[in-house]
Amino acid sequence: MKPIHILSIVIVLLHLLITVPHGLAHGELQIQMSLWQNLYILIVINLLPLVAAVLIWRRKRLGFKLLLISMAGSFLFGLFYHFIAAGPDNVASVAGHPSAHTFQITAVLLAVSEAAGVVAGIMGLTRQS
Repeated sequence: MKPIHILSIVIVLLHLLITVPHGLAHGELQIQMSLWQNLYILIVINLLPLVAAVLIWRRKRLGFKLLLISMAGSFLFGLFYHFIAAGPDNVASVAGHPSAHTFQITAVLLAVSEAAGVVAGIMGLTRQS
């Protein structure tokens, strides 16, 4: 397996590890999401990167495409709701709560891991050509 394959799978696993405390902080902060947002989070942010990791191992090109799409979608969703849109999911609106730092730090780490996933997806696709 090539280094970009290993790196991509590691990024997905790190992303998964970051989503757990972030989701727990959401609960502690009582940040409610709509039904479509919960479905998006479940499918695009949580499941599709894992499917991409399996596919990178088996069907490389399809895996890198799915990695790129899922991480780009995750990045844009998180960027908008955590850093741009006003509301309870914005990192600036949770100050003073015991879980605020966990929420804020994991929001930044999610953005970094998702950006890394986008880059890895692009690199994987360009090296598969």
